[in-house]
Amino acid sequence: MFDEFFDFGLPAAPARAYNARINIMADIANKYTDNVTGKYYVDNQCIDCDLCRETAPNNFKRNDDGGFSFVCKQPGSPEEEAQCKEAQEGCPVEAIGDNG
Repeated sequence: MFDEFFDFGLPAAPARAYNARINIMADIANKYTDNVTGKYYVDNQCIDCDLCRETAPNNFKRNDDGGFSFVCKQPGSPEEEAQCKEAQEGCPVEAIGDNG
C-alpha cells in the first residue's frame, strides 16, 4: 500500500550489516573503574535504570555521584550467577558485559 513512498531504488541492507555499525553490547574498554575485577562489569552506556540492582542486589551497586551502576561483587554462587546473567539479559542498553 505504501511501498511507492518508500521505494528509493536501493537494495535492502541485511540486518547483520546494520547491527555491525552500532555498539549493541557492553565494551570492556569503556567499563567503569568502580567495577570489581572479574567476569561481569558495567560500562559507560549505563542509564542508571536500577534493573541490575533490583535483579542482583548482592552484585550491583549505584555510584551516587556518577549516577550509574557497577559490579561491587562477582557472583559467588550459582544463584548469584543466574541473577547477574538475568540482569545482563534485561539491561535495556546492554551496558553489562560478561567478558571481563
